Amino acid sequence: MSTTARRVARLSELPTDRAVRVTVDDTPILLVRDGDTVRGYSADCPHAGGPLEEGALCHGRIICPWHKGTFDVATGNVLEPPPLLPLDRYPVTLDGEDVLVSAEKITRPEAASHTSAEDATAPEKHYVVIGAGAAGAAACAALREFGFEGRVTLIGDEAHAPYDRTSLSKFVPSFEMAPADVPPLLPPDWLHTHGIERIVAKVARLDVPARTIHFEAGAAGGGQQSIEPLTYDTALLATGSVPKVPDIPGCELGGVHVLRHLDDAAALIDALGDDASQTRVAILGSSFIGLEVASALRKHGVPVTVISRDTVPFAKQFGERAGQMFRALHESNGVKFYLDAKVASLEGEEGNVHAVMLDGGEAIAADVVLLGTGVAPATGFVEGLPLQQDGGVIVNAGMHAACGLYAAGDIAAFSLHENQEPVRIEHWRVAQQHARIAAQNMCGARNRYVDVPFFWTYHYGKNFEYLGHASEWDEIFIDGDVDHHRFIALYVRDGNVDAVLACEREALTARLSDAMRGGLSRADALAIMGAAAPDAAARGAPEPTAS
Repeated sequence: MSTTARRVARLSELPTDRAVRVTVDDTPILLVRDGDTVRGYSADCPHAGGPLEEGALCHGRIICPWHKGTFDVATGNVLEPPPLLPLDRYPVTLDGEDVLVSAEKITRPEAASHTSAEDATAPEKHYVVIGAGAAGAAACAALREFGFEGRVTLIGDEAHAPYDRTSLSKFVPSFEMAPADVPPLLPPDWLHTHGIERIVAKVARLDVPARTIHFEAGAAGGGQQSIEPLTYDTALLATGSVPKVPDIPGCELGGVHVLRHLDDAAALIDALGDDASQTRVAILGSSFIGLEVASALRKHGVPVTVISRDTVPFAKQFGERAGQMFRALHESNGVKFYLDAKVASLEGEEGNVHAVMLDGGEAIAADVVLLGTGVAPATGFVEGLPLQQDGGVIVNAGMHAACGLYAAGDIAAFSLHENQEPVRIEHWRVAQQHARIAAQNMCGARNRYVDVPFFWTYHYGKNFEYLGHASEWDEIFIDGDVDHHRFIALYVRDGNVDAVLACEREALTARLSDAMRGGLSRADALAIMGAAAPDAAARGAPEPTAS
């Protein structure tokens, strides 16, 4: 590849309020102008390839349109996940008004890696991350990013390296992605290169006061030699959740599945058989996991029935209007609903499920049953730490739970806003946000959670984004067409926007996610929405190319 600097634009052609994509020697590069300074970065988000020029550029932050990953304008470093590693940088020079860019990457200084303590009087610190999911991977990356050079051990009971769990319900059941192709969260050799020790084992007991981890007998890699108890200086507890199995007769039958791990997804695909379109699937519960799987299965032609105690899907999270829209979207794609329904039992033949019996006596034929009936914090092994009634771990705004212990993700009960009761928010990206804050504080910082929760849910090729968190509201202000899935809804309480639900408004939600960090009034949100309206035409302009 040529490394010659190419003229790609005139300085006056580059706006200061949005990034611009250019192509240099077949390499897509993002140009970001800050006054008379122009910087060049990789143009696609390293998490899932989102086109960064279609997101937002505000307050020194580059925000991905797809999943709201955020980077520092000045350095390209990660500010908010889901990306865990920084943007690649490219040389940019100015020759008068001409902007010249080279496709040769600028070498970044290496993040801290493990080094042994040379001074025996100052023993090496040992940090342990318990849980090798989204939060665990984010914590390991952040510990090295923020300068921790001591020993780091990552413990998880899956043999797989940390992977993108969101694909399990969105893309694997539709056969768009094989289980083996679910992307890792970090490059394959990253943990080894950065001196992160892996232990694949199930934790039997965490003795918090003694800072000691005990493993299940024979837990090392499934029947290998047992692992000795492990002591640590500081630990991050990031074990996530476990699926709730309802107290219904027949849940032990073959063909009854949960979906939490990669192996669960593989087992579900195997259960569909060679002709999935002839395999009848019943999903118990209208949860996000349940309905995302319903969408994915219908894309592959699988007959799907959803049975739920809810009267309207997602009404608790989004309100009746949006909930009815989701139901109509699924029904228009062939999903059959039994709502406000109670399951009495699962019936089987020769050890395998063949029907779901409702309380009223109706039998629903099913060859496969997926339990989408919620999750519970995976904290049953924790000792010496008071837990909430549901198993949650109470943390402060810095994710600190007890002396020598932090917690992140589904298990962490934290105050989203000052002087509010702690809440647990079971969002994949929130777990990563927590983990980065915990890692920073483990490295000596005193940071607090001031981020905005975000998640996305994917149904029939449509991506619905949710910013913030609202358990109640005074008003839902809707701009756009909910039924045709191009809208933005503001959930307003006491004149402030607590949450946003949107579809096909990615650039606008990127701006709103930044604005909500400091609190956002209804009036200011409407002003941002009005100011964003003309941007669609600007983003549709032809992109500059190298000359």
